[in-house]
Amino acid sequence: MKHLIIITTLLVSGFLNAQTNYEKGMQKAFELWTANQPIEAANLFERIAAAEQDNWLPPYYAAQINVIYSFGENDEEKLSAQLKKAQDLINDATAISKDNPEIMVLQALLHTAWVAYDGATYGMTLSAKVVEIYTKAAIIAPKNPRVVYCKAEWDMGGAKYFGQDTTPFCKDLERSIELFANFKPETAFHPNWGADRAKMLVDSCEK
Repeated sequence: MKHLIIITTLLVSGFLNAQTNYEKGMQKAFELWTANQPIEAANLFERIAAAEQDNWLPPYYAAQINVIYSFGENDEEKLSAQLKKAQDLINDATAISKDNPEIMVLQALLHTAWVAYDGATYGMTLSAKVVEIYTKAAIIAPKNPRVVYCKAEWDMGGAKYFGQDTTPFCKDLERSIELFANFKPETAFHPNWGADRAKMLVDSCEK
């Protein structure tokens, strides 16, 4: 009995230490990102992902950094390298958590980065994929604020490109603001971004 208690204590202690290391690592990665050190943050997220192979969050954030910093990149070679790395990380996250609306939104944003870089080349092939992803994500998680807001921003971008009225999509953005206000992430490390951007877009609708 005494040996059983010792073994149990060691197992629990090991679990708590691993959990603490994970939490410390994630916190440090977010701190690096906040301190405008995205490359260092992405590298740390990747190292955490290698250690936490059943957790989709570390590869998700490593991918997100690569996607975000691809917008506005004019060097095709650099853009291609960043988005390829992001795609590999998204694939890793998806393998852990299939049909996850948060990962699906990130996949749609990756395609959007290519369209933003060269709409003439990538618009025809990727636009339909983006619409398909947002449509599926909206079915799975109709009250996820990032799904609603990112889909609305994509729709607004398409309307602007074709010279159409963007006003109808302002209601979707307003709905996303309400969803953001009531959204509670599963943990402190689960996705909780987008509210500020959605509010900015709503403000632009009112001008």
